[in-house]
Amino acid sequence: MTDLLWDDVRCFCDPDLVGSLPDVRVPDASVEDWQDVLDLVAEQGWQCQYSEGDTVLPVPRAGAVLSRSAEAECPNLRVWPTADVLAIFRFYAQDEIDFDVDLRELQGQVRLDVFCGFLREIGRRLAKPVLMDPEGGYGHPVLGFDVEADRVVLLAEPLVR
Repeated sequence: MTDLLWDDVRCFCDPDLVGSLPDVRVPDASVEDWQDVLDLVAEQGWQCQYSEGDTVLPVPRAGAVLSRSAEAECPNLRVWPTADVLAIFRFYAQDEIDFDVDLRELQGQVRLDVFCGFLREIGRRLAKPVLMDPEGGYGHPVLGFDVEADRVVLLAEPLVR
């Protein structure tokens, strides 16, 4: 299923134009939403790796990760929806699910479809928008999962070169 066409979003996926590491986020989240994402990763069978610093550990419950001390190193969860697309979840705060993707991995229609499918799965599971902001452009999403439309949509006008 194609939510977006590559030609329509190419400018938002150009690492030279917008930076290579956009922020993807689910605002207004909760510990339960974080746990739903962890459960979704397991249910989908997506390869994943949880780590705290350089130490790889089993994936804990969301409540345990999010209740760590403020001095603790921020853990991350690497998730591969396919072997060649990686999302890195960072447990910065319980009220926003935050993850990064590398735009160099999202080139072309096939990879865009994988990414949109990933956002769609998360958005449907949480019944919340999943927004992608350009690197350094927090709060100005360019695309995202729209709950009412039940698909990933453009949220900004394409950039003109």
